[in-house]
Amino acid sequence: MDGVRYMTLEGWLLAAGLAVVLGLGASYLLDRRLPVGRTLGLIGLAFLGVFGGSELFGPLEGEQALSELGPALGDFYLLTGLLGGLVLMALAVATGRRAAAGQPTDVAQQGISDPPVARWLFADLRSAPLWFGLRLYLGYEWLAAGWHKVTDPAWMDGGTALAAFWERVVAVPEQGRPPITYGWYRDFLSFMLEHEWYPWFAPLVAVGETLIGLGLILGAFVGIAAFFGTLLNFNFMLAGTASTNPVLFGLGVFLVLAWKVAGWWGLDRVLLPALGAPWRPGTLFRAARGPKAPTPA
Repeated sequence: MDGVRYMTLEGWLLAAGLAVVLGLGASYLLDRRLPVGRTLGLIGLAFLGVFGGSELFGPLEGEQALSELGPALGDFYLLTGLLGGLVLMALAVATGRRAAAGQPTDVAQQGISDPPVARWLFADLRSAPLWFGLRLYLGYEWLAAGWHKVTDPAWMDGGTALAAFWERVVAVPEQGRPPITYGWYRDFLSFMLEHEWYPWFAPLVAVGETLIGLGLILGAFVGIAAFFGTLLNFNFMLAGTASTNPVLFGLGVFLVLAWKVAGWWGLDRVLLPALGAPWRPGTLFRAARGPKAPTPA
């Protein structure tokens, strides 16, 4: 298809290297240190800016695409890629310095708070029955799709069904629009197809869909199950497959946001207090650590 670009390995490496440099620089500018967590987050943000600047800005009124300005290496456009990364890093440094200066970063302190309905939906147990019904519907859809694949040898033995799907969606017809809009996603699927990833990737998809359905129905780690469900929906839509994916994606996003209460009528009622979250261990881990030592007077 005319106008479709394919970034090569050199382009990806250049984009990643540039993101690392920008992320390290932004992290160091904040307080002359390089904390691992913050630095990795800034590098990821810089990569989004670099990639977006190089790839995502298309042509206006038939003119040359904005992201194709300037010199290029491996179809990575240095000028717009660098500009995209610099813009995001400048914004990250500016907001980070607000926190370092003791200025509030919580917008609620500036009088901008969530509406009461948002708290009711995502943090109030009275909304749990609503999420229970939504979980059952979404879980059944995923379980049915996954079980169909798990019992199909074309998915579980050799992955020929997934290979055929990849071959169909990466094809660029002579006339009309290809199923995949973004060239970088076509490259990604083509890479997996050429390297024959489908024998192990197809069972992973089949078993993953089944586990997502079970997790949602049983109310076990609802937020995690819904997140991976939306990730699959997102990839199916990128591959040009609509079907029920837009609806399932939208409902899954709501379940991710309601992760604290969506599984209350389910196993999460026990699992979440016991296991907690990465930022706050649950009762099981706190008991294993033992009581805190008394603070000396």
